Parts: sequence; structure tokens; C-alpha cells
Amino acid sequence: MDAVQIQQVRRFNRLVTRRVGALEESYLSRGRPLGEARLVFEIGREGAELKELRDRLGLDSGYLSRLLRSLEAQGLVETGKEAADGRRRRVGLTGKGRAELAAYDRLSDELAAAILAPLGAGERARLVAAMAEVERLIRAAAIEIRVEAPASAVARRCLSAYFRELAARFEAGFDPGRNPAGDDEMTPPAGFFVVARRDGRPVGCGALIRIGESTGEVKRMWTAPAARGQGVARRVLRKLEELAVEAGLDTVRLDTNRALVEAVAFYRREGYREIAQYNDNPYAHHWFEKAL
Repeated sequence: MDAVQIQQVRRFNRLVTRRVGALEESYLSRGRPLGEARLVFEIGREGAELKELRDRLGLDSGYLSRLLRSLEAQGLVETGKEAADGRRRRVGLTGKGRAELAAYDRLSDELAAAILAPLGAGERARLVAAMAEVERLIRAAAIEIRVEAPASAVARRCLSAYFRELAARFEAGFDPGRNPAGDDEMTPPAGFFVVARRDGRPVGCGALIRIGESTGEVKRMWTAPAARGQGVARRVLRKLEELAVEAGLDTVRLDTNRALVEAVAFYRREGYREIAQYNDNPYAHHWFEKAL
């Protein structure tokens, strides 16, 4: 890792935390630190399920509980069971909490305006554009790729979304039964299924199956529409390539449909070369291979 880059990141972090008031005991002069204020914002007017909050913010259960107890003591939040599932707990803002959220929204807008106000129009545009790029890259860096059981609930959600999208985009629709990849084929040591998560939520998936002594095949590559352009597919593909090498494979292949023009371009950028047809997938128009 480049030491100069590391120092720049640290300077940027120090500047931002100071400028936005993250170090103050009373964030935006509302009488509570940033952690509690952020939790009020994340709960929002609609409320939130506790596990979702914990995953989204990356907090351990103990710390989240302490923050919630403090907010409850202040009369800002209340917790209870989910109506649809009594095993889950949900937290919502009280009337006082909603008023506090409105105050935070107003003061946050004023802080943002104060940061922009000293700059000229061109400088403001450059700063906002740079912030958008920083946000995009930080989100991309926060994506986690993990091996999952293909029969798990999160895997099924990803695959269902993937199948629906293919059915909508392919000229003749899509029937996964005509292009099968069984759970056993995607389960170690035979193969792998991976899920990409951002803030605890699944945003992509991919699978690797063995099709020869030293050859694997990449399948079920999907990225959630809201996460596209953030490097999810690249991270998933490279994780699958790493797993292929660890499994003793030296070549990976894949196929794709002509309707997925962005996928064709993506695989070419990732070093895959187009080859002759190697399978009987009825939905494939392009076949690719890469030496690892």
C-alpha cells in the first residue's frame, strides 16, 4: 500500500470529522453526540428493524443497545416486536423523536450550505462532484464478498432477482431449468456461490462450477441495479477467479446472451477472450475463456 496515499486518506478523514462537527459532544448543538444523532436519522420517519440497523451501520449489538437505551431515556424512540414476525424487534421515533429528526435535517442543510457558501459557483460544482466520486469509491471499497450456501435465503433472493431480470431482457424470456446449475455444483468443494453485500444488504452474486479437470465455469453473475457502476461485478468475478485458483483450476469459461451488451464489454475488459461454443446453453450467443 502506498504510504503517501494512506497519509492523504488520514488527512482527509481528520478534515471531514472536524468540519462536520463529529468531535463535538453536542452534535449540531442538539445535546447529544454524533452516534446518537446518526441513529435518529437512520431510524427515520418510517422506523427500522434492529438487525437491519445493525448491519447498515456496522455496529455490534451491545453498542447499538446502549445507544437505543439512551435515546429511549430521552423519549425519542420506542422499540417493539415486528407485526409480521414477533421474533424480530423494530424501533421507531416518538413524536418528540420526529421533531428532533426535523431539527437535525434543518441544521444539516444549514451546515452543508455553510460549507458551500464561501466558494464560487465553479468551485461548488467541483466540490460536489468530488464528493460524489468519493462517496462512490468508498461505497465500492465497503462491498464484502463472501461464499454462501446456494440454498440459503440470501442466495435465493439474489438468484430470483437475477432470473427475473433475464426473463425481462432476453428476447424469448428465460427458464432457469433450461440452463441449470444445481446447488451441489455450487457448493464446496465442487464449486462456489458468492454474495456481495453493501451495508449488510445483498447487491450481487456469482457462481463457479467445475466443468473439467482444470477448468471452471462462471455462472449466475448478477448486480443489483442500484449498485451498478460501483465495481460489484468486478469484485465478484475476481473473487470467483481467486477461488478457482485455490481449487487448482487454471482456466475459467463463461457464456452470455447478446442482449447483455454491457456484460460482453465487461468480460472483454476483464481479460476474457471470445472462443468457439463449448456448451449447449440455449440462451448463449457469446462464449469466453480466461487463463488464470
